[in-house]
Amino acid sequence: MKFTDLLDLSINNLKRRRLRTFLTVLGVVIGTASIVVMLSLGIGQSESNKEMIESYGSLTTITVYSNAMYGPQDGSTDPLYLTDDSIESFKHLRHVTGASPILRYTAIAKQGVYEAYLSLQGVSHEYMENIPLSEGRVPPEDAAELSIIYGNQAINDFQNSKTGEGYWSTGETPDVDLMDRTVFIIFDRDKYYSQGSTDADGNIIPSPKKYIVPTAGIVDGGETGYGNYSYGAYCDIELLKTKLKSIFKKGTIPGQPTNSKGKPLGYFVYDSAEVYVDDMDHVSEVQEAINSMGYQASSNMEWLEQSQDSMRMQQAVLGGIGAVSLFVAAIGIANTMMMSIYERTKEIGVMKVLGCDMDNIRDMFLIESGFIGLMGGLVGIVLSLTISKVINVLYLRSNAAMYAVSTGDISRIPMWLLLLALIFAVLVGMLAGLFPALRAMRLSPLTAIRNE
Repeated sequence: MKFTDLLDLSINNLKRRRLRTFLTVLGVVIGTASIVVMLSLGIGQSESNKEMIESYGSLTTITVYSNAMYGPQDGSTDPLYLTDDSIESFKHLRHVTGASPILRYTAIAKQGVYEAYLSLQGVSHEYMENIPLSEGRVPPEDAAELSIIYGNQAINDFQNSKTGEGYWSTGETPDVDLMDRTVFIIFDRDKYYSQGSTDADGNIIPSPKKYIVPTAGIVDGGETGYGNYSYGAYCDIELLKTKLKSIFKKGTIPGQPTNSKGKPLGYFVYDSAEVYVDDMDHVSEVQEAINSMGYQASSNMEWLEQSQDSMRMQQAVLGGIGAVSLFVAAIGIANTMMMSIYERTKEIGVMKVLGCDMDNIRDMFLIESGFIGLMGGLVGIVLSLTISKVINVLYLRSNAAMYAVSTGDISRIPMWLLLLALIFAVLVGMLAGLFPALRAMRLSPLTAIRNE
């Protein structure tokens, strides 16, 4: 018997008891939709968590700190500073594509009556190229003049120098234009706050020099306005070092360590560094290598791995809940096939007497049960997509009402999940019909013909 004949016969058999077939298919629909929606919630939460962690920085970037910040971790008493030699040693590690030192310096920014503490970060050109901008552009690598990229939230750090009021006290954005109006930067904070007073020799301390530093760009804070770069101010690290050397000459640069005699070390010590790895799979290996060198290393990959372990457990639980519904549907398919055998016992006997192959009888029932799984799987997929859409719409509305921002979908159904669900539904249907099919094969022809 040809496959097309078996398929036609199986479909006609399902049409005989349409209500029973409909109810059996409905069970598969509910089971398939349940397992897809449950898994989509787990996938959505996992992807949202990954996107949130990525918004704090790249997953292939490792942040390195000197052990002087937290104290030596290798039993030694001497601080292990981050220097240019350290950066070069990081660059030679396996799977490392580059390393950027970060030199932090607190200056004072002034525009009109407004002033602010400016958390200035000297970084490499490679680092600045990763900063998203809403205005302006990244300074060229061969720039000769120092310029600054301001975080989009940096404007809220300015306050009126006469009244002391600012955004954090009034809730109003200061009347400061970082892009189109002149910004003065004062690097010598000690002199700024001591100006007008007398030093140890009785001399009046003059006002510090103010430098006009142009604005290169403003950070794009994204939909929320609170991105990874929103609160800082960024500039070329080499130009910043040159500027600080010219201002403080041979004196001690604020924030830089000194030797036992209180003299400058003669080289710059960095607050931190960012090490770039070629692939996420190699981040942990590189991080361990840096830690073994005595430095403190951390990465967003650590948080992602911890959260993924939790998400996998959650997905397993949600998937298990949905699988229960599909298991119940499988029992319904088995029951439908068994009832079909009882109703068609005489028909099966006639087929055997006429010489029909036993495998054809088995295949006929497997095709019927598989077809029930196929129909239930297809309708279940459509239903799961609909439910997922409704969940996402309600979720986005609730978040917009609470936080005034839109967030990602909480239910996400990738194509592989739809295909897997459909295949799984068909397999469950065929497995559920296997026992009834084998029973039909074992029926005695003469007993089946005598059956009324």
